[in-house]
Amino acid sequence: MPMFLREFLSWMLRYRRTWKSTIVISVANPLLFLVAIGAGLGRLVDPSSLGGLTYLEFFAPGLIAAAAMQNAYIEGAFAVHGSLRRGQGYAVAAATPLEPRDIMAGHLLFMAFRIGTSALAFAVVMMALGATRSPWAVLTVPAALLTGMAFAAPLAAWTVTVDKFDTLNKVFRFVLMPMYLFSGTFFGIETLPDWLRPLAYVLPLWHGVDLCRTLSLGTATLLTSAIHVGYLGALTAAGVAAALVTYRRHIHV
Repeated sequence: MPMFLREFLSWMLRYRRTWKSTIVISVANPLLFLVAIGAGLGRLVDPSSLGGLTYLEFFAPGLIAAAAMQNAYIEGAFAVHGSLRRGQGYAVAAATPLEPRDIMAGHLLFMAFRIGTSALAFAVVMMALGATRSPWAVLTVPAALLTGMAFAAPLAAWTVTVDKFDTLNKVFRFVLMPMYLFSGTFFGIETLPDWLRPLAYVLPLWHGVDLCRTLSLGTATLLTSAIHVGYLGALTAAGVAAALVTYRRHIHV
């Protein structure tokens, strides 16, 4: 068995004891948000203002990407910091034959599992509510997974260098939350001021939102999908490369 899989399995064993508590944050909260905003408040939105779409059809695929970003923050920031600074997870792993790269790869694989399963649950509810218009909507699950990993890998690489827990909260408040609001999840970015729109186009979450939305609505094209996948894939690869360096420097074996 590859060494990194041992680290992944150790995370899975811990997850068996905690999944009931974590499912509320990672799955239940976004689903409640979907029903309350998309199916509730969304009834007040005139479909003609969205090109004939209901607000639920517009909002749901954006939220699955945004929820993936949220789960990436929980797993890539909170869990990593807790394992290195506040708990003994990484210290115990480092006392075994595992190398820092194995610890990193195993934990990233577990992050992918958490983000992917949450996205799958979200997609099932989204389809059950009739919030999709195309069979391609099933691809919102891997699209959301890729979106989440584009955040999780860089976050993990950075978090192992962070000493103070409060720094993580600042990143959420001043980086992720503005991205959550201005990446097209709640409204199309074409409604943003002209000077702000180019910034929105380079935000990772916008690429995830647009990829999920076009797949859900059946309007995706090969070119735009390839651009989104390439952008998010490049961020993921860069995060993994950075994590190889930072984990080696900050996890002592």
